[in-house]
Formats: sequence, structure tokens, C-alpha cells
Amino acid sequence: MGEKTILITGANGEIGHGLISHFAEHDGIKVVALDLNTLDEETRSKCYKTYTGDILDNRFLESLSTGHDFDVIYHLAALLSTRAERQPTIAHKVNVDGTMNLLEMAITQSRLQGKEVKLIYPSSIAVYGLPDAGAKGRAGKVGEDQWAEPRTMYGINKLYCERLGKYYMNFYRQLDAQPMEGKVDFRCVRFPGLISAVTLPTGGTSDFAPEMLHHAAKGETYNCFVREDTRIPFMAMPDGVSALLRLEAAPREKLSTQVYNVGSFSPSAAELKRYVLKAFPSASINFVPDLKRQAILDSWPADVDDSLARNDWGWKPEYDMARAFDEYLIPGVSKLYKK
Repeated sequence: MGEKTILITGANGEIGHGLISHFAEHDGIKVVALDLNTLDEETRSKCYKTYTGDILDNRFLESLSTGHDFDVIYHLAALLSTRAERQPTIAHKVNVDGTMNLLEMAITQSRLQGKEVKLIYPSSIAVYGLPDAGAKGRAGKVGEDQWAEPRTMYGINKLYCERLGKYYMNFYRQLDAQPMEGKVDFRCVRFPGLISAVTLPTGGTSDFAPEMLHHAAKGETYNCFVREDTRIPFMAMPDGVSALLRLEAAPREKLSTQVYNVGSFSPSAAELKRYVLKAFPSASINFVPDLKRQAILDSWPADVDDSLARNDWGWKPEYDMARAFDEYLIPGVSKLYKK
């Protein structure tokens, strides 16, 4: 079997770095990394090729596609939730038009190579939209086909791109007289809030958890923008990387759908505070809800039903809440701010 060529867009993010580090440890894999910003030297050294470019630049993407035969595309590039609310037009261009460009690249590559090209796509619990906190409490664990009524631009973008992926995989140009040659093997993970011990939180809607932790480690007072009873699912960043890798590796015949929930632990904000105070007893954490952001969080499920992922491709997180804090988050964040 020949070498496998993998394209990673948005490669400068932590998931991108995690994927690149994983593939660097395996022979027979060539990683082509793409980001708007230049990758650092250490990350570049792990890649076959790196490019600084824009997924909205069709001429650039055509040049990239001409130069490489991709087996798998990990499409990580996106404009995230908070900025998407402030700049919805730009968010739509990046998140929707950019994804459309990558799907077109995948279908073109598939036709030229005469084989399926996988496109692995990270989505989000932002695709959900429960009407209020009461409905959220009654809903319990939410499945992939429930409550898909997002109220944020980011969630709308992600849900639409999930459906674009399904279209390209199952119905692309279905009115053509002759069946199209080539096919996109679209596979999607809906992530909960991702908590990192390495990357600094950037003000995202689910970032109250990592912000709480990072402020405590720095010895700074944190006014948490949610109520104490706020509950959404979270996941340690290494499990996020693992979920994408495991879904990509799964045999297609084992997959019953294209879009999968993945879950890990689902604490309330008060429970998060207790864990943080165990590690940083002098931390000052107050709850000062921002009603607009709180309303968004109340529309997201308290937990997700990830039984399809567990049954179809053996999903199981390595980090529950205790292990995430004790073995990953607390040691990592403490090291980050150690004088």
C-alpha cells in the first residue's frame, strides 16, 4: 500500500497540532498543513508540506489540489462562536463558503483519483437549540436528530455544513444523466465544549470552564458569566483529537450515519468551581451571569446521547471529569503559569 496524503486546514489550532503530532509518529503518512498564519518551526518540521493561505481563495485551492492527491481532508478551519455573532457575514463566508470549497476539492480529487476521498468535519453542540432552561432540563441526553434548531450564527453554519456534507456524499448532482464518478466520504463529529490545558480560552460561549481554571492558576479573580446551575457537556482536548482519528479510521460499513455526537462529562458550573478550588484553594470565583450568553447556553443540551458513536466505532473517552482535572488540566495549567 502506498503513502497516505492528509490535508489539515486550520492546522495552527490545538486540534491541528495534535493531529500533526500523531501522524508524525507513523510511517507512510504525508501531512499537508494549511492555515491563514504561518506554522511554527517545530510543527512545520513534522509536515510534508505547509501552506499559508485562505480557504476562500479558489485559485489557491485549485493550485493546492493540483499539487497533491489527498486521501483524507481534516477540515478544521472555522470562525468560532463569539466572533461569528459579532461578524455574521464573515462567519458565513468562512464557515459555509470555505467548507463548500473543501467539499468541491474533495469531490474533484475523488473523480481524478477514481476513489473515495474522506472529509472529516468537526461540528458542535451549537447546532442544538432548546427553547429554554426548562425544556433543557426535561430533554436529558439529546440525540443527533433532536432539537436541531440553533440560535447562533456559528450553530447555523455548522448545521448547514453537516447537511452539505451529507448532500455531497449521498445526492451530489443527482439529476445528471450519468452517475458521477467519485464520491466524498463525509464524516462529522459534534463536539461538546473542549477544555485545554495548553491553549488559552478566547471568549467562546463554552469558555467559562477553561476561563475559570486559567484565572485561578494565575491568581486572578474570575467573574463567571453563567449561573451556578448551568450545565453543558465538556471534553478534554486530547479526547477531541482522538475522536476525529477514531472516526476516520472506522470502516465505512460500520457507520450507520454521517454525523455523530461524542460526549465525556457534563458538570454544572458550581461543580467546575469545586474542582478548581480543590487545586487552587485561594481562587476567587464569582457568578455574575451575562443574560445574553446565558440564554445561548440554556439552549444547548445538558448532555448528549453518543450511543451511536459508541456502538458504530467504539467511541469511549479516555478522560472522565476526575481524570481530566487531576491528570491533564490541573498539571498542564499549573505548568503553564509556573514562574
